[in-house]
Amino acid sequence: MLCNCEDMLGECPVWLEEENVLAWVDIGRRLWHRLDWQTGTLRSIGFDTALTAFAPSAKGGFIGAFADGIAPFSADGMRGPFWHQPESNLPDNRFNDGGTDHRGRFIAGSMNMARSGATGRLYALAADGALTQLKDGIGIVNTIAFSLDGTVLYTADSAVGVLAAFHYDPMTGIVGARRDDFRPDPGLPGTPDGSAVDAEGFVWNARWDGGCLVRLAPDGRTDRIVELPVSRPTSCAFVGETLVVTTSTWDFKEADFAAQPHAGALLRLDVGVAGAPKTAFCT
Repeated sequence: MLCNCEDMLGECPVWLEEENVLAWVDIGRRLWHRLDWQTGTLRSIGFDTALTAFAPSAKGGFIGAFADGIAPFSADGMRGPFWHQPESNLPDNRFNDGGTDHRGRFIAGSMNMARSGATGRLYALAADGALTQLKDGIGIVNTIAFSLDGTVLYTADSAVGVLAAFHYDPMTGIVGARRDDFRPDPGLPGTPDGSAVDAEGFVWNARWDGGCLVRLAPDGRTDRIVELPVSRPTSCAFVGETLVVTTSTWDFKEADFAAQPHAGALLRLDVGVAGAPKTAFCT
């Protein structure tokens, strides 16, 4: 365990190499955590609306998908005006997950909180600030990850329990058809949540209610299952050959807390492989 941060819904871990800081969010408590990797000091910054996903910007600061829109913010938590609020007409929706492609676009997806329909969408924010809708008809967008060459987008619809791969053009940002050569075992434990890609091109996927991470080959084959001391891992990110894992206590009862003392904590695993390079927003 790296940090007993008692997250309600930890998500979106991001390694900020230049700062030697690991940052992530607790959507449930509307917090943005920053953990100094050397000293272990944790700083938690609150927002008036939940930050659900973010990426560092090449121009300084960060770009964030907040529950109700996309906006820049600073390292000390000062949020600028919203650039886009594309789902203001969908009161049951909020943003949920996000990350950057190899060209620096910020890709963010939304979810239907009421589980009343597949109203979630996937968007791309370009360097010039333009927002483009890439996909619709999604229940809960989770996982925004790319193959080593940037031509495959891995993304999940957690509402239906499917982690899929799509053709992706990194030059244009256009999402193509679903690839038939990536079909994970439907019998894997739990539901697919967030993911990270390693330097060998394998996908590490957190399994909500599955109590594990799975490492999937580029053809979807299960390479490894790593059991965890929590039932609800949510996402993961690499710091060298260390994989950090965010977790959740969402809807926990007293007995759940007693049975899972590490739930809500930030976990670490030494996995023997480094992560794929990451790209800042707008490079």
